[in-house]
Amino acid sequence: MATTNKKIRILVVEDSAFMRKVLETIFNADGQMQVVGNAKDGREAVSMAESLKPDVITMDINMPHVDGLQATAEIMTTNPRPIVIVSSDSKEGAASTLRALELGAIEFVGKPSGAIDLDMQSVKEELLRKVRMAAKVRVVRTASRLASTIQNANGAKTASPAPVNNRPAPASGLEQRFPVVVLAASTGGPATVMRIAPGFTRDFPAAVILVQHMPASFTTQYAAQLAEFTEIRVKEAEANESLQPGTLYICPGGQHLRVTPTGRIQLDGASGRINGYLPNIDITMESIAAYAGALSIAGVLTGMGSDGTNGAKAIKSAGGLVLAQDEATAVIFGMPSEAIKAGAVDQVLGIDDIYAAIEKRVLAICRPSPAGVR
Repeated sequence: MATTNKKIRILVVEDSAFMRKVLETIFNADGQMQVVGNAKDGREAVSMAESLKPDVITMDINMPHVDGLQATAEIMTTNPRPIVIVSSDSKEGAASTLRALELGAIEFVGKPSGAIDLDMQSVKEELLRKVRMAAKVRVVRTASRLASTIQNANGAKTASPAPVNNRPAPASGLEQRFPVVVLAASTGGPATVMRIAPGFTRDFPAAVILVQHMPASFTTQYAAQLAEFTEIRVKEAEANESLQPGTLYICPGGQHLRVTPTGRIQLDGASGRINGYLPNIDITMESIAAYAGALSIAGVLTGMGSDGTNGAKAIKSAGGLVLAQDEATAVIFGMPSEAIKAGAVDQVLGIDDIYAAIEKRVLAICRPSPAGVR
């Protein structure tokens, strides 16, 4: 995106004057970047985001007056800009980091503890890389109702994860076949999934598997937080458990997830990255195609790269339905675009239409129309 004539314009939001200076020095030393403003709290961030219209905002979380979560919600609702969280609170697995990602922040960088200036140099390359990436994404407005709901939940529940939706799983035998939905997401995924998850009901007659490119230490907390916004039972997938309808399984970070021919979950962390991805979405989709065949449904959502394309082809070949998020609502159109170009997609839909299409297919499978009726 940026050239020598077109620098990435950055707004730094940080309550520490010293840290603002450190970040400004890092960005301005890069020939492709320019700090155009500094805000010392979320209130200033909202105002400056509107007046300066920066290409990227770096956002601290713990700040006086208006914190980073409130500012992110406000900006993504009224004047969306790409936001990268830069905070000591954004250590992997932190509840506040996930809230920010659910609200529409693109990425996060954790501030190291210790001597601030020296330690920030240790994450400089990660910071610059993520800001460059953020400058290329399509910002998607967060629904104000959703932002309000997430903020309220954050105020009420930021403690360590509790047991997730601890209802008994719906009764099911291995001999019973039911639809299996797999949602595939990467960059921009948490906010996108938040637009889909509330549709799933407690008695949803399909199993749902979410494979989100996410660090290993995030997914337990992610399951706990996602459970607050949907009626379906939500849990982090466990090795050797039987797939059940009425349950949304989150693939653990750092593990590849497969469904065996008998409908059990297999987890594999020993293989490392496969084709650059951990978890690898293709592996999950291909196993679901083999297990569920025409009862499988895939949703390829926002994300970079082509993970999910081969899996989508497998599901389509097995007679299943493949949906892809459209370019207008995707933060990053990479994964959906690659699946579409491969001819693996049946329908391309905006994010707010995807749940309805999943539900329609699931109900058609579970309640077939009488002969001759369409």
